[in-house]
Amino acid sequence: MLEFFTLKPKTFGLDISDLSLKMIQLGGKKNFLRLASFGETEIKEGIVQEGEIKDQDALSKIIKESLRNVRGERISTKYVVASLPEDKAFLKVIQLPRMGEEDLKSAILFEAENYIPFPIEEVYLDFQIVKPIVDHLDHFDVLIAALPKKIIDPYVFSIKKAGLFPVALEIESQAVARAIIKKEVSLKPVLIVDLGAVRTNLIVHSGYSLRVTFLNPISAKGFTEMISKTLGVSFAQAEKLKLKYGIDSTQQEGKKVFEALIPPLTDLMEQIKKYLNYYQTHTFHEHLSESQGVEQILLSGGGANLKGLKQFLSKELKMRVETGNPWVNILSDVPREIPSLSFEKSLEYTTAIGLALRQETIKNDSI
Repeated sequence: MLEFFTLKPKTFGLDISDLSLKMIQLGGKKNFLRLASFGETEIKEGIVQEGEIKDQDALSKIIKESLRNVRGERISTKYVVASLPEDKAFLKVIQLPRMGEEDLKSAILFEAENYIPFPIEEVYLDFQIVKPIVDHLDHFDVLIAALPKKIIDPYVFSIKKAGLFPVALEIESQAVARAIIKKEVSLKPVLIVDLGAVRTNLIVHSGYSLRVTFLNPISAKGFTEMISKTLGVSFAQAEKLKLKYGIDSTQQEGKKVFEALIPPLTDLMEQIKKYLNYYQTHTFHEHLSESQGVEQILLSGGGANLKGLKQFLSKELKMRVETGNPWVNILSDVPREIPSLSFEKSLEYTTAIGLALRQETIKNDSI
């Protein structure tokens, strides 16, 4: 959401999380895009903690290292669209009467103070008018996003020290939705379950915008730790068992893995039910389609590769659950395998793909 450059230079996506850094650059032109470059580098624990950069110099070195080690074409551009941590962000759709551009700017800044849980002088604030599905009303929907300056400034410093220029910084959930929501519009509400290495983000997207996001500590790493603890095996062995059996196996060892994962899976399922109920009882709005109920779940993130997860959630939630396709807005005929990057591995790159898409697809709707 935060833009620093008004033109549209060639950019690449940079996804910075607690444990890894991922890069994606797209080639070609709009409607004829392709994967040009990608790479991933581990971030040692402690450099980034819960989205907050603790060692800016170390992160800057990792970014430089990643640039040298990308696969595919060399990344030649210095311009980057980077991620910002979901757990430090505030996102909300507010409603304001229709008015002129300058009056709207003032009204948004005034109203934002009533919603943002931080002193307004301590945050960076951005906003955009959300295009409506139904446009016959007397007001605007406006998506506002805010993050503390003390969180954002170290990201900007680390990126610049690596010799790059941040064209824009964007909250993770926005990039995820851009990657897997076809043409960035959903006529009916969709719940995205982005199951990452250290946390899960639940994202409701409807119409042309995010509507609400919820962060949950359940994670792919947590699944592995639970298997390790329950079965008394090393973390590395637990990871192998998780990948081999998931929660869909009739073999004895596979059943043990499933039993070990029952507590976190049950917790995840209950959290999804809770947030679906909250959304569906608090967010009716005339700008959206008539049906306000979420009827579909899209899985994304590396954790979406857990065998049997899609079937388990579909059965328990009595809802259609699909694996999100991070290439849906890039390739017209998406193969299951992209050269050098499997479909399963590309799920881990969903945020980076969405960031790389930003300059290709962004509309001039920010004020």
